[in-house]
Amino acid sequence: MAITLTNLLLLITTLTSIYTFRRPELQEKLMFNPYRIKHKGQWYRFVTSGLIHLGWVHLLFNMFTFYFFGNWVERYWVLIDGKEWGYFYFLLLYVGGIVVADIPTYLRYKNQPYYNSLGASGGVSAVIFATIFYNPAELVCIYAFFCLPGFIWGIIYLVYSYLYDKRGTDSINHAAHFYGALYGFLLAFLIRPAAAIDFWHAITNWNPL
Repeated sequence: MAITLTNLLLLITTLTSIYTFRRPELQEKLMFNPYRIKHKGQWYRFVTSGLIHLGWVHLLFNMFTFYFFGNWVERYWVLIDGKEWGYFYFLLLYVGGIVVADIPTYLRYKNQPYYNSLGASGGVSAVIFATIFYNPAELVCIYAFFCLPGFIWGIIYLVYSYLYDKRGTDSINHAAHFYGALYGFLLAFLIRPAAAIDFWHAITNWNPL
């Protein structure tokens, strides 16, 4: 596996998540808790919550998705803007996505001490939708045979996140999927606004047949 910024972040997140699986006291100190952020000034939780996951399924799903989409958009920026700007944009996308996606949740639950969430979903969503903005018609295949263009999977992803956020039965902040996606899409546009023309042409000219 090549040493890329994506793979380095993936490795750090995977190792941290696995380390905390059997250390609930440490996981509790790192997870996103709006009440403690506001009342105890533990602002680091905006970032550290993106380094831990609920379990193997949660971790593997996020990191598998991050690996494919992250490496694509990282190569895109490095190729066009060079390593320094490419890496800067990518960190702004991923880490910024983790932080920005949690802001609505912070405002909603800042006075509720028992709300917790964890996972890199905001950053992963930002990466997915930045990739979709630049390459919306690229086929993404699940289980090697069920293939759809990226913008269709993006819609499915948002619907899934909305429904699971309404259920609210776990510690995964599904609302962060939506806000991370919005952040990633807008950031990709601000970095390269001319790509909006290509995005529009790609989705309007897409033929499912």
